Amino acid sequence: MYINEPIFLQPVFQERIWGGQKLNSEFGYDIPYTQTGEAWVISAHPHGPSLITNGPLKGKTLADAWKDHGELFNKKKNDQEEYPLLVKILDAADDLSVQVHPNDRFAREVENVPYGKTECWYVLSAEEGAELVLGHQANTKEELEEMVDKGKWDELLRRIKVRAGDFVYVPSGTIHAIGKGIVILETQQSSDITYRVYDYDRTDGAGQTRELHLERAKQVTTVPHQDVNGEHTEKVIGDLVEKKLVEEQYFTVYHWMLNGKASREVTNDFLQVSVIAGNAQLTMAGQSFSLSKGDHFLVPHGVASYDLEGVAEFIVSHV
Repeated sequence: MYINEPIFLQPVFQERIWGGQKLNSEFGYDIPYTQTGEAWVISAHPHGPSLITNGPLKGKTLADAWKDHGELFNKKKNDQEEYPLLVKILDAADDLSVQVHPNDRFAREVENVPYGKTECWYVLSAEEGAELVLGHQANTKEELEEMVDKGKWDELLRRIKVRAGDFVYVPSGTIHAIGKGIVILETQQSSDITYRVYDYDRTDGAGQTRELHLERAKQVTTVPHQDVNGEHTEKVIGDLVEKKLVEEQYFTVYHWMLNGKASREVTNDFLQVSVIAGNAQLTMAGQSFSLSKGDHFLVPHGVASYDLEGVAEFIVSHV
């Protein structure tokens, strides 16, 4: 099967102790929870696969499409892995736990899942003074373990302030936490493994603290912390400015700013596209589709080119 149209996807919402209402107020989503923390907007993960809302696969999940129609992704015959990427929008009405994720080897050997978790964040909005945790101050494993065991969080954790438009790359092994008042779009490996290091001693509705995973966190944390400062290259295609945010082993991510018209050729196996602002018209194989903030879709393999027209911003990614 080949499809000459975008594959639109319906978000899957996740309740979180730190979640809020901005997925409704900023994106217009009909959210199901008072504390809606995450919208899994492009997902084939078993904990929340996205539903396809148009075309011949309407009503199927992205996981179904990956399994049964690998040609839409240029999936190789011997590739039995799961769908590789996951895109989320997170609303941090409160601080997320301080956490760390394993790499592929640890995830496969210890957790028996195909992927570890390297991720990256594009800050969609941030309240004045908002900050996040990125990395730590320990120089050796012994120093890290001692500071964790003694709860020396102010000494251990590195904090940075962020604002809308900032981009943060978070390789596996990086201690991190999104802070209160930040809404981000996250592009990551398709993994749901989190090792919680510190959760501010808060309790859930039943008065219980959430589980920590200190021993595994100590095993997978990169020591010393390594900052990654990539170059953000730009190019102009028609009336579209494309900024490459990161290009690395698992994914390449771009920010697109459209102000007029642009024609694009497709050179990757498939594209993941999220509309983060504005409105546009997408024309593909003679069909036109309206795009607006909060829409998410795939450009499947086999599509040679498409046209965009409007004033809009996008986050785009591919393997």
